[in-house]
Amino acid sequence: MIEQNADGLRVSGPMLIANASALLEAGRGLLRAAVASTEVELDLSAVEETDSSALSVIFCLLRSAHERDVTMRVAHPPASMVSQAALYGVSDFLPLA
Repeated sequence: MIEQNADGLRVSGPMLIANASALLEAGRGLLRAAVASTEVELDLSAVEETDSSALSVIFCLLRSAHERDVTMRVAHPPASMVSQAALYGVSDFLPLA
């Protein structure tokens, strides 16, 4: 699940291939609704489980934010996601808060 909070967006539950499309669609909708914001935090502190699709969702949301001139930062990424990003060589592209 992805929802809007005071600082931006918050993801809770699993970020897996089974729900990646739904998370992306919902996240893009929330970004469109947050037109007045120039900075958004993507809080991942309540994410329970990830696979490689989680990185894809995050990078797609980052691109969507960039297209709207919104700066997005990723806060509290799970250790598994940080490890996968390092394994794939994309750690430098994750704008951590």
